[in-house]
Amino acid sequence: MKHSGIVIIIGTKAELIKCMPIMKLLQERGQDYWFVSTGQHPLKEMAKEFEIKQPDFILTDEPEISTKFWSIINANSLFWNLAMPFRIRKLVRELRPKYVFFHGDTMSAADAAIGSSKLFNFFGKTWKNVHLEAGLRSGNWLQPFPEEISRQICDRFSDVLLAVSDFSEGHLKKSRWKGIFGKIYNIGNTNVDAVHIISKQAEKKTKMKKLPGKFALINVHRYENLRSKKEMRKIVDIIKSIKFEAIWPLHDNTRRYLEEYGLMEELEACKNIKITPLTDYHTFIHLIAKCSYLVTDGGSIQEESLVFGKPCVILRHVTERQEGLQSGINFLTKLDVGKTRKLIKRIEAGKIKVRDFVNPYGEVGVSERVLEVLG
Repeated sequence: MKHSGIVIIIGTKAELIKCMPIMKLLQERGQDYWFVSTGQHPLKEMAKEFEIKQPDFILTDEPEISTKFWSIINANSLFWNLAMPFRIRKLVRELRPKYVFFHGDTMSAADAAIGSSKLFNFFGKTWKNVHLEAGLRSGNWLQPFPEEISRQICDRFSDVLLAVSDFSEGHLKKSRWKGIFGKIYNIGNTNVDAVHIISKQAEKKTKMKKLPGKFALINVHRYENLRSKKEMRKIVDIIKSIKFEAIWPLHDNTRRYLEEYGLMEELEACKNIKITPLTDYHTFIHLIAKCSYLVTDGGSIQEESLVFGKPCVILRHVTERQEGLQSGINFLTKLDVGKTRKLIKRIEAGKIKVRDFVNPYGEVGVSERVLEVLG
């Protein structure tokens, strides 16, 4: 098998989801690549689920639970962050690839950008480091945190910037004088390909076969919300206003904070809300495809709502996926409880119509464009 000379550094499940279409395309073309896990999330099971190879290198022990850091910035996470760029630099220098890929805005992505950059490899750097999903911005350094900081780091330490939309491309071009010098390509978001690949198998592989006719899908896990009892109080009040049946695959760290704040019992008393463990990605995509609307503070799920044309109630003050707000189905609530309750009531009454719109993140085939750009 011919080697592509590509190192793909991944830390989280969300990163793996969006890199998966490129990895599968390389495999289909008979081109090998190096899959590097930083150990931030456990990735082996998901790689098996996606029918891609297991990591070639795991730089720290993967956690048994869903995440290593429980949405807490502490001494352990800071030490891990300080050490990771040096581990990445050492490995990349040994492999001498043509390209180093990293995705998005996580701690792992920022560490990969720094570790493979000219700053850490000033003499003899022969590879180019590539930032997938470049240019997203919320405009607030602390929301989402630390992602808004991580994506700024990634964009500044990249040779190739693969923007996901016209908006993100424009932002990168405007930031030339702010230290962003990599070559910019507007290629769309690989999440479009990931959803397309998984949705074809989702109905067969889902672990939730029987679903309500109409239901809301809930997803809450952002650090800036979890760290604040006040914000979580608002989110719980909003969720309790849902009248439809609702399904909530609950993150470990979200449950932990809800219990700490004394809010879990309130939610468990809501008979229309079914709280489940986190699902596999096939099941989650199946739930998005079948739900009536989404209630979330997540990022990628905003993109997925556009693919399926589902109204999405965004439990945040700001969003880096600003493109979706022009679609007419993504609603930034700013955690205004009264207005959000009215919005949910309108959605459930069928007063929010999904009009035709062009997905700002592109159509199927983004992964092919990525490899065409790189040659």
